[in-house]
Amino acid sequence: MFALSKVWFITGCSTGFGRLVAQELLDQGHRVIATARRVDALADLKAPDPEQLLTLPLDVTIGHQIREATERSVERFGAIDVLINNAGYGYFSTQEEGDVDEIRRMFETNVLGLARVTQAILPHMRERRSGVIMNLSSVAGRVAFPRSGFYSATKWAVEAMSESLHLETRSFGIRVVLIEPGAFETDFAKRSAVRSANLESEGQPYHPVAKHWTDVALSMMPERQDPAEVVDGMIAAGLDGPPFQRIAFGADARKLIGDRCADSDAEFFQNFAAQYDQS
Repeated sequence: MFALSKVWFITGCSTGFGRLVAQELLDQGHRVIATARRVDALADLKAPDPEQLLTLPLDVTIGHQIREATERSVERFGAIDVLINNAGYGYFSTQEEGDVDEIRRMFETNVLGLARVTQAILPHMRERRSGVIMNLSSVAGRVAFPRSGFYSATKWAVEAMSESLHLETRSFGIRVVLIEPGAFETDFAKRSAVRSANLESEGQPYHPVAKHWTDVALSMMPERQDPAEVVDGMIAAGLDGPPFQRIAFGADARKLIGDRCADSDAEFFQNFAAQYDQS
């Protein structure tokens, strides 16, 4: 049953898009290495055939876990066809009030963790002259909002790393895909991995504008969209596509990124910043 299936290695499968993509791939008959910091969180992933699924503990900030997970995956399936660098979280704060230790931890996961996993798996793809590396960015990787500067910086880093990776690996037959979702109905905004400075408490310097910022963001992203759009799009991109692909998912992301690309800096910020102005 596995003749035409691919082998997918996915980080951050306990929740969100990682979890949803892993289950859908299993349902479609693909082989999946599902990883999470707590492997027990993957216990209820369902595979039609137990041989399809390998669950492994993986904290992307721990080098020996990455090496062990890569080795076990290659031993089990012989190759890794698609790497999905999904693990990540958000810390949201103004530039003035950001906790540097929290910012550092977020960069360790969102940026350096992605780099570590890519470095471990890329040699296997390069030697085979085949593979797909799919990196999870965000609309915040193309457009920065108030309080999103540090999170956006991690995603802008992912964008730059992905573009450079494409140029470095194209001749080895490796494709690079960037995923840029807007607001979707996942647990990203609710789960404990999302950390936010307490900006809306009385006495905080940005308290008078914080609620307005939230209202503006909700007006730009008024609904949490169906994550099936992203799941289906990620799988399709992993199976086939151009050497480099950047995909915005959701009407909100397509509009914001489209405006950012179409307008000059002056035009974009005149229109964008005007929405945050309070008369």
